[in-house]
Amino acid sequence: MYALVDGNNFYVSCERVFRPSLNGRPVVVLSNNDGCAIARSNEAKALGIKMGAPWFQIRHMEETHGLVALSANFTLYGDMSDRMMSLAAGLGPTQEIYSIDESFIGLQGVRGDLTQRSHAIRDRIHQWVGIPCGVGIGQTKTLAKLANYIAKTAERKPGSYPAELAQVCNLTALPAQDLDDVLAATLVEEVWGVGRKIAAQLHESGVRTVLDLARLDPATVRRRWSVVLERTVRELQGMQCIDLDDAPVPKKEIASTRSFGQAVTELAPLVEAVSEFASRAAEKLRKQGSLASQLLVFCHTSPFRPGPRFNRSIVVPLRRPTADTGKLVWAAAAGMRRIYEPGYKMAKAGVMLLDLVPGNVLQGELDLEEEDHRDRTKLMVALDTLNQRYGKGTVHPGATGGTNKGKEWGMKQERRTPQYTTRWEDVPVARA
Repeated sequence: MYALVDGNNFYVSCERVFRPSLNGRPVVVLSNNDGCAIARSNEAKALGIKMGAPWFQIRHMEETHGLVALSANFTLYGDMSDRMMSLAAGLGPTQEIYSIDESFIGLQGVRGDLTQRSHAIRDRIHQWVGIPCGVGIGQTKTLAKLANYIAKTAERKPGSYPAELAQVCNLTALPAQDLDDVLAATLVEEVWGVGRKIAAQLHESGVRTVLDLARLDPATVRRRWSVVLERTVRELQGMQCIDLDDAPVPKKEIASTRSFGQAVTELAPLVEAVSEFASRAAEKLRKQGSLASQLLVFCHTSPFRPGPRFNRSIVVPLRRPTADTGKLVWAAAAGMRRIYEPGYKMAKAGVMLLDLVPGNVLQGELDLEEEDHRDRTKLMVALDTLNQRYGKGTVHPGATGGTNKGKEWGMKQERRTPQYTTRWEDVPVARA
């Protein structure tokens, strides 16, 4: 069996931990450059604000409905996620962190009342971290995901499901008829892996509820739709088809890209930007224990603004596979200088590390060139350790120019709250 622990409206909940005055108010968290809503409180959802709604379209609600909009504070959210996941791991012996706010827990070998145990873990997360969660339990990951949806919906919309399923929903503990009633009350589009197009096709075929989908013949589903939907049907029937991935496969590519807060026309800030992106990508590369053989740099203008268009990229081969920040920053800067042309208003740039290889497998070669081959692995470890302890960018290559604040290419984050848990100067002070 599996459990899915999911933070409710996670980004908004993180903000509310340190600003209790936001409780009960409609709140949205905006994407990079304060472009659109990427998280909404229940109160904001009740106003009809859709996920991805552009900020300029809902901005009037600040005056008319008291809407609070905040810039994304990913440093805070990442740290709060680590705290939540460490507590969620106590629910069972294995864990797969599926996203920043979701975690699958394997319950094999766990004895006792799973519903009661889940409530205890949920209460601990709420008390120790401040994040409200929903917990769903099922025989498969698809059923656990569905149970989590039911747990959160039953709490947010009283009457939609039996009250005892709010916060924690254990489908494995329901009698057969009660389970059928719950599945019959849930639309098929709420199933993990059923997209809009497939849901529309299922509705046209008379398959409207999860119970309808679960009763289909898997072989027929495979012939008419796909093997993916067949797997979903089998999971709904209690047959495990998706294993717990507690050791994610290393990424084959690593990217670090960003839209600029304002148009950039000069070479110097572009070099500074891609140097920063290469530095961030190098940190991710070392974290998964890989080396990069090539580096891609790109830059383009906005497709939505008038003016001349520019969209160009270049792949810079590296002399040897490396995870050295200095060498990757040098390659990124060299690539940007190669593709840059004056006269364009650049809106976005980025770096991608390609042709990744394991860090413990190196190609031997004769040392026939006069080149500095000193091993800087310890230096990179020290760099990552300092930045992890004191915050990203504490130690950085000179080419990046330091922090993003005040930079021409920096993101718009006019509404960002302090990084309460990772910066000493932002730690809240309690006064008597």
